[in-house]
Amino acid sequence: MKFFVKVKPGAKKEEIEKVDKNRFIIFVKEPPVKGMANEAVLRVLAEYFKVPKNQIRIIVGRFGREKIIEIGDKNLDPVRE
Repeated sequence: MKFFVKVKPGAKKEEIEKVDKNRFIIFVKEPPVKGMANEAVLRVLAEYFKVPKNQIRIIVGRFGREKIIEIGDKNLDPVRE
């Protein structure tokens, strides 16, 4: 499953806002420094979809706020561009 996310780093609380079937806005507390926000996005998505974090990966947008995320095979590299 692939979907689009817009990340809002530095938020006061972590939450996911569903825009439509394939789009989400994700608020994370971590700043966009040294991959901290990306790790938080993966963690929040794993909790939301109730899947292990290693089944979620960033396939586009590792260095930007807009990303394409894929949930799939547990053997995938979780952060990839």
